[in-house]
Amino acid sequence: MIRRDWPNSAASQMVEAGGLRWHVQRMGADPSHHRPRMLLVHGTGASTHSWRALAPLLARRFEVVAPDLPGHAFSAPIPSGPASLSAMSRALHHLLTALDFKPDIVVGHSAGAAILARMCLDGRIAPRLLVSLNGAFLPFEGLAGHLFPPIARLLFLNPLAPRLFAWSADRTTVTRLLRGTGSMIEPAGVDQYVRLFSDKEHVAGVLAMLANWSLEQLQRDLGKLKTPLALVVGAQDKAVPPESARQVLSRAPGARLERLRGLGHLAHEENPVLVADLIQKMSEEAGLLTPEAPSSP
Repeated sequence: MIRRDWPNSAASQMVEAGGLRWHVQRMGADPSHHRPRMLLVHGTGASTHSWRALAPLLARRFEVVAPDLPGHAFSAPIPSGPASLSAMSRALHHLLTALDFKPDIVVGHSAGAAILARMCLDGRIAPRLLVSLNGAFLPFEGLAGHLFPPIARLLFLNPLAPRLFAWSADRTTVTRLLRGTGSMIEPAGVDQYVRLFSDKEHVAGVLAMLANWSLEQLQRDLGKLKTPLALVVGAQDKAVPPESARQVLSRAPGARLERLRGLGHLAHEENPVLVADLIQKMSEEAGLLTPEAPSSP
């Protein structure tokens, strides 16, 4: 059950789609006039809470939909088969169909950006702009690329692993984990991550996703991406090396790069105002929004 103290819980609803039960937050709809539709997709291990400050800012000018990915937070896991990149993109397509929601702009963080790129490539969505926030488009390099998926699979297959991970998710451990991304977020945000990683079902969903994650095909397909891609990169990101954005830039035709100084992997949580302003500026340049008139002195 969604607690009232969960960020933006007033915007929450449960939706049945594609054989699973989703937690979705919707905000910004205005019956009096059409607003551009925006889909927000969080990364591995996170939830709608990661948009807690950014989504309300964007909802001033967009109609926003933000789901918990399958197996994360309040959304049920994929009912059958692996939680792979293609399975996640299919599941999200079922949700959008059930909501009758065709996004004009999509914003994804980390693995969420990879899911959105896969959906664009497969023709499941046709937005006019894809904004990647520290997007994880490329496979892990070196030894980590060979070891990490098998280790995740072993942990996922051990029924005790999610419980053991949840038991060890105290505030000190989670704070250390978050700082390892190169980001410093506010105490309330840390509290939400502690709650998530203290939930064995959420941990099981995260492990299921990690155990079945493969980006080799997406890497090969980036050259076919027709959706305009904006790569927003935190210069202090320690989870997805900022240098990898240069590789994506060389592969994806027409992509652009924006660097955020002093921010890490969770840049949109560290400075939501800056990120909201940047997304709105990009949306104006893409013709999705009319530029706002400057305020009077």
